Amino acid sequence: MFGKKREKKKSNPFDAIIEKARFSGKRIILPEGGDDRVIEAAKKASLMELCHVIILGDDRVLPEKFTKKELKNIEIVNPMNNAKKREMYAHSYFELRKHKGMTEEKAMEDMKDNMKFACMMLASDDADGIVSGAVYHSADVLKAAFQIIKTAEGTNKVSSCFIMEMPNENFGENGFMIFADCAVIVSPTDEDIKDIAIESAKTAESILGVKPRVALLSYSSKGAEDHPDENVQKMKRAYALIRRANSSLVVDGELQADAAIVESVCAQKAPTSPIAGKANVLVFPDLGAGNIGYKLVQRLANVKAVGPIMQGLKKPVNDLSRGTNADEIVLNMAITILQSNNTVKGE
Repeated sequence: MFGKKREKKKSNPFDAIIEKARFSGKRIILPEGGDDRVIEAAKKASLMELCHVIILGDDRVLPEKFTKKELKNIEIVNPMNNAKKREMYAHSYFELRKHKGMTEEKAMEDMKDNMKFACMMLASDDADGIVSGAVYHSADVLKAAFQIIKTAEGTNKVSSCFIMEMPNENFGENGFMIFADCAVIVSPTDEDIKDIAIESAKTAESILGVKPRVALLSYSSKGAEDHPDENVQKMKRAYALIRRANSSLVVDGELQADAAIVESVCAQKAPTSPIAGKANVLVFPDLGAGNIGYKLVQRLANVKAVGPIMQGLKKPVNDLSRGTNADEIVLNMAITILQSNNTVKGE
């Protein structure tokens, strides 16, 4: 209608992530080539020139599912028909795991598994990242990554985060926040919380393109130094470790959730906090709190949750929900590309 004010469209970092990752030339493996959603995602990624897509699957059947144009940026690899690569990877895998009882025979057998084959491709610099989990259970994706890719230098443990898109733009960074850790470390130590916070801050900066403001959550806001609860004390100790490790990071804790994300509440409960109620990265005290927290927010507030995004690996491997769709797979591929860029830079 004439005279009606046009609503300002919310800028979407997810679109920006995909755009930033395009024309990367990175080699991203999709190990689950037998899944139609994965095939559709590969088509989309190829046509938008997101990356060089490596699909693991039946090389007799898969080419028929793509047009010539779609195949331009797609490589189909069948581990079962690639004896030379499988043998080479099996030898490296055996050397990597022999101290854990791995045998040469078992290593050869394991290389028939697409997820483990993909991880050996990545470890051997034959690829730059992996996106999996549409068919594989999360435990299988993570186990292969932990055993073969391992943690990055300076990081003690691999953690995860979710990017949360809130309908209310007043929260986080125009409605976008990072929740961590919600999927991997069950009972994090002080050092683990430090790593989770620092890695999540890196994710906020490199993937969302925002200056991180990190809140270490608890049921107490700047409670007494002799507070009797160990979880409160853990967040206090983790805060001190973070300040020593990265003095320039905007971080505070321990903080209650409302003090971390609502300016007026923070002014009352923690008036000197550098977060000032504007946290865009929330670090939970344990996996129970993190997993419950992100799922409640996701369902009750109709929030889009993207993840788990893996943090702290030498090279990026990301897990998918088994209820995923092609567009979510493409987004995860773009995130994996940006993580790979940062890995190369050593960030």
